Amino acid sequence: MAANVETMFSTREKPWHGLGTIVAEAPASKEALALAGLDWKVIQKKIYTEDRQQIIGYRANVRDTDNMLLGVVSDRYRVVQNEDAFAFTDALLGEGVRYETAGSLQSGRRVWMLAKLPNEYIILGEQISPYLVFCNSHDGSGAIKVAMTPIRVVCSNTLNLALDTAKRCWTAKHTTNISDKLEEAKETLFFAEAYMSSLGQEMEALRKERLSDQKAIEYMNLLFPIKEDMSLQQKKNIRNLQEDLKHRYFDAPDLKDMGKNAYRFINAVSDFATHNKPLRETANYKENLFMRTLDGHSMIDQAYRIVKAA
Repeated sequence: MAANVETMFSTREKPWHGLGTIVAEAPASKEALALAGLDWKVIQKKIYTEDRQQIIGYRANVRDTDNMLLGVVSDRYRVVQNEDAFAFTDALLGEGVRYETAGSLQSGRRVWMLAKLPNEYIILGEQISPYLVFCNSHDGSGAIKVAMTPIRVVCSNTLNLALDTAKRCWTAKHTTNISDKLEEAKETLFFAEAYMSSLGQEMEALRKERLSDQKAIEYMNLLFPIKEDMSLQQKKNIRNLQEDLKHRYFDAPDLKDMGKNAYRFINAVSDFATHNKPLRETANYKENLFMRTLDGHSMIDQAYRIVKAA
């Protein structure tokens, strides 16, 4: 593959990297599993040395369709199959779950799925639709992670604010049976009302924090700093990123009615993080950008920290 995405599908909109299958309507889990290219299983095999001595305490996780080695794990590791992940999410959200996107990364070593929650909220006059994202690794590199994230429907940006009071992320190690953890996950994740209330309060506080044009540019420079040890090309690239973000903050049509405040700045960064075309369209750059988006929208969180530290 030219990028970190091995297989995937998405609903309605084609991702910026142009990969995957596009479907008109969000499918249920059985169809989503096939569309995402996740209809395969992980099998565990014993590991041997060159002289045929078994290595005790470890197993190899292998994909059954092509014998792809996904990772070497301890014998305490319990496989969570892709179909089990969909079943867990189905049980978590209840009847009628539909999936917006799902897929495989790093040749099957990591997988994800994104499902829409049934309720929508109006915050600061905007329609907010919470989503549930499920991430799993088959190489032993990390725990199972299930998180709730709000999506702004009006321009499809993501707002992943670092709300200390909002419980929205649940993790489980691969040494446990996740089906036994279903109630625990529900208790952790489904404080939806409390979470959206906290989100609304935080967004209102950001909206009230007025920004002068000079302060907004100062924040942008903090987000994309130019350092003395950078090459001339690197400095040029950073200036281009700064100018792109300035354009989104000052000129984006869907932000002009927000007023010049910290909320507008966060939304401009969100728009940049989710829609900006990378400076270099190399495999590694695509990998880094996609993984950054999947693992928590770190640029948006960094912008939030800059605002809160000011």
